[in-house]
Amino acid sequence: MRTVLIGEVSRRSGVSARMLRHYESLGLVRPSGRTGSGYREYSAEDIRRIFHIESLRSLGLSLREVGRALDDPGFTPSALVGDLIRRTLDRIAAETDLLTQLRRIHAADPVGWADVLQTVALLQALGSTSADVRQRAVLSSGDEAPVEALVEAALSETEPSVAGALRWALARSDDGARALLAEGLGSPVAAVRERAVQALVELPGDGAAAQLRVALANSDAVVRGYAAVALGTRGEAEAVPALLDMIVEGRNDTDAADALSVLASDTPTADRITTRLVDRLADGATEAPARGRLTQALADIPGTTASRALVELSHDEDPAVALTAAYLLQLRDTR
Repeated sequence: MRTVLIGEVSRRSGVSARMLRHYESLGLVRPSGRTGSGYREYSAEDIRRIFHIESLRSLGLSLREVGRALDDPGFTPSALVGDLIRRTLDRIAAETDLLTQLRRIHAADPVGWADVLQTVALLQALGSTSADVRQRAVLSSGDEAPVEALVEAALSETEPSVAGALRWALARSDDGARALLAEGLGSPVAAVRERAVQALVELPGDGAAAQLRVALANSDAVVRGYAAVALGTRGEAEAVPALLDMIVEGRNDTDAADALSVLASDTPTADRITTRLVDRLADGATEAPARGRLTQALADIPGTTASRALVELSHDEDPAVALTAAYLLQLRDTR
């Protein structure tokens, strides 16, 4: 059987002579013999074993694990491969976190290393288990804080005080926050959608209002509600149908009624809102509790149209509605 010397084995396998000697010292592969001059001789079987060692190492096995895999009959591949998968996933997650952090630092456009260190400190603080630490970090972050990090923190924050600080910081940030928060509205997690719309509500400008108008068609009633109240208080008439739905359904109906009263700032708009309220009251599908809430919503709608509607409702066949309407008329007379 032909044998080859260590130099040729190294050339064939791509494994350095030094590493081959290291393998031998660990007992992973032993040359079949030696020449009269003491040079190592490797058989074809030895070379196959070297290739097996390199193949297993390429999967991430340590040299100790390689030795067990080759020599221990009880060392099952399935358990080892499963462990390698878990280790690889952990490594990928760690590398992904590092990549995200690096991208955020890059997005902050640091001028010098002091800026880099400041951003790193903020990112570390945002990941703290202490709500106080997170809140202080946000409040002291300044205008150069990485927007992506603030949005991610805002969408996951459960502590109200920290969440409020994050929304405050986002309201002072650039327009990048708006698009990222809009993405949050499509999250499969209801709590994330709610945090996203709460943050959007506090963003200034027409861009945020445009995203809130889109949110009026969101499948999540909570998202629609936040958007409608915010738009209503900004004087956006598109919010009226959603605000009426909130009153009928009893979802944050007090805020919805307040938003309607803000919208009713001029006579034509007040009359249109009154007409919509009366139409809902007359709808046979509207149940008694909802009719009571709709009547109450007329309280702060100015104008003679609303007053006439209350007069008619004071004679409603539903005693609760009639009493509410009569009481509201007395308040209007007093005013």
